[in-house]
Amino acid sequence: MRQVYITRLSKYLPNEPVSNDQMEGVLGLVNGKPSRARAIVLRNNGIKTRYYAIANGKKTHSNAALAATAIKALFDDSLPISQLQLLASGTSSPEQILPSHTSMVHHELNAGNVEIVSPSGSCCTSMLALKYAYMSVAAGMTDLAAVSGSELFSNWMLASRFQKEADSWDSIEKNPYLAFEKDFLRWMLSDGAAAALVQDKPNDNGISLRIEWLEVTSYANELDTCMYAGSVKNEDGSLLSWTDMDPDRWIKESVFSLKQDTRLLGENIIAKGGQFLALLMKKKGLTPDQVDFYLPHMSSEFFKKEMMDSMREIGMDLPQEKWFYNLTRVGNVGSASPFLMLEELFHSGKLKKGDRLLVMVPESARFTYAYLNLTVV
Repeated sequence: MRQVYITRLSKYLPNEPVSNDQMEGVLGLVNGKPSRARAIVLRNNGIKTRYYAIANGKKTHSNAALAATAIKALFDDSLPISQLQLLASGTSSPEQILPSHTSMVHHELNAGNVEIVSPSGSCCTSMLALKYAYMSVAAGMTDLAAVSGSELFSNWMLASRFQKEADSWDSIEKNPYLAFEKDFLRWMLSDGAAAALVQDKPNDNGISLRIEWLEVTSYANELDTCMYAGSVKNEDGSLLSWTDMDPDRWIKESVFSLKQDTRLLGENIIAKGGQFLALLMKKKGLTPDQVDFYLPHMSSEFFKKEMMDSMREIGMDLPQEKWFYNLTRVGNVGSASPFLMLEELFHSGKLKKGDRLLVMVPESARFTYAYLNLTVV
């Protein structure tokens, strides 16, 4: 097995940053009424600005275009995109069921014939894409791979997507506000893309990130679905698929909107992440002094204190100065967030050779977790 390195990182955030006060002007009012959840959600998540692929009420980019723009920035005259052998792209928000998201990204790149892979899921899809590239390069099957995470959530969150549901509220004497499970995510998620170049050798000049290990696990065998789309959650926790519904229900209940069971989220997202980290500490011999930078993908700063307490309990007490994240500036960009953190830190001038990084990525869909360990070389 060969050693594997992340040699370049890039990002693309569309249009101008959107402040908290501007959000509802971009996404619109459901049923003509300001959201009752917005102020509470924004106060807790700590996000100050985010990016949307929407301008003047119109979509400015596709998800595939966001990813492709970030990926193209990995290449230049010294390393042309014609040398690309493998493309792996993750997303929580594909714009079609078929073809795969990576197929669409590949078309946007116009990079010649390459192997492609499209992991399915939400936040961990970019880490699964990275693991595929990591294993391919390590096994000697590939020398040069590009990996991306990208999201286009804003187009899912527009008020117009929920208006047909809102039109039915009066007739059924329902409270004229969007259910919290749907409204919550309108103020949590945003758009953007980031990408990484994976190679079998480090950069001749400048730093690279050697991949020490990348571990992923799922708790779907133990826990119910937490975040979902294209389905309705039954009282027993099971999902009713859109394929089992009449088409008029798809619209009346905003079935294809992204929804989250916040009770399940609060009860499990930190606990299961800590449980997996404790197992990895034992398996890898990982201790706090072996982590110089901790990069946690957090959906909200609301979870930060609980995360610190949980990590302290299992013996991974990392002081505040070791934490690095950019949630408050770029927003929660799902699968792109891990690479957005890495890209900013990589180009910050803060890293020196020998530094060790630990990246944590939780996925609340049905509770999947990824931990990535890197060394600066």
